[in-house]
Amino acid sequence: MKITVTDLDGNDHEIEGKAGWTLMECIRDAGIPIKAECGGACACATCHVYVDEAWLDATGERSEEEEDMIDLALEVEDSSRLACQIELSDASEGLKVKLARDAVL
Repeated sequence: MKITVTDLDGNDHEIEGKAGWTLMECIRDAGIPIKAECGGACACATCHVYVDEAWLDATGERSEEEEDMIDLALEVEDSSRLACQIELSDASEGLKVKLARDAVL
C-alpha cells in the first residue's frame, strides 16, 4: 500500500506500507529520519505525526496511553498521533501524514 509522508520542508515521500506493521516502522524502514526513541513502546512522543484530516476516522481514536504521551509532544493538534500507535491495514492505502517537528532527527 502507498502512504504519503510529508517532511518539515513540505516534501512528500511516497512510502510502502505493510499491513500489520505500524506507521512508525514503515517510515523508519523507508529511510525517512524519525526519532522514535522508544522503538514503538508508546513511552515517548518522538514519532509524533499529524494525520491528514481525511484520514482521522480511519486511523482510530488515541488510547489513554497515547493521550498521556501526546501531552509531552510539542505543537499538539487535534490530528496529532504517535506513528507507533497507528497499525496499518489494507484500508490504509493512500494514508497521508506530516512529520511533527519533535519527531525529526
